[in-house]
Amino acid sequence: MSPATDAPAVGERTPAFTGLHCDGETFRSLDIDHVFADGGVLVFYGFTYSAIAENWWKRYDRRGWDEFDVPVVGVSRDGPYAQNRFIRDMELPFTLVADVDGTAIEAYGVSTVREGMAGVETARRAIFVLDDSSRVTERWIAEDWISPPPVEAIEAAAERL
Repeated sequence: MSPATDAPAVGERTPAFTGLHCDGETFRSLDIDHVFADGGVLVFYGFTYSAIAENWWKRYDRRGWDEFDVPVVGVSRDGPYAQNRFIRDMELPFTLVADVDGTAIEAYGVSTVREGMAGVETARRAIFVLDDSSRVTERWIAEDWISPPPVEAIEAAAERL
C-alpha cells in the first residue's frame, strides 16, 4: 500500500458525501455533514466480515468509542445488507456507511487496490476526527492492513470536540 496523498490533512475541510447509513436494521441515504453537525469520528475500513474489520471494530467497542459526545461512523464499500448484518452479528453500537460506488473513499483519498485481488478497490484503514466545521483535527492513515491506529491520539481528539 502506498501512502494516501489526496487525503485531507489536519486543518483542512473534508469533502461532503451522501451514503447509505446503516443502523443494524435499516439503511437510508443521509448526508455526512448532517450526521457530523457537531463533529465526529470517521473510520474507513475494507471488507466487512474480514478478520481485520472484526478485530478493530471490537477494539473500538471495548475502548468505549460509542461513549464519545460525537458519533463514530464506519465507511466501507460493502453493501447495506452486509453492513446491517455485521452490526447485528458483532453487536456494534456504531453506524456504518455502505459506500458501494466508492464515492466517499475516493473523495477522502483513501481508495486503494488490494494486491492479489484482481484490481479490487477498497478503503485503506484510515480515521479522521472532524470538528463541527468538518475540519480534520486528527487523522491516521494506515501504511499496511494490520498496524494499530494511535487510539490514544484519536480518543483525545474526539474528547476535545
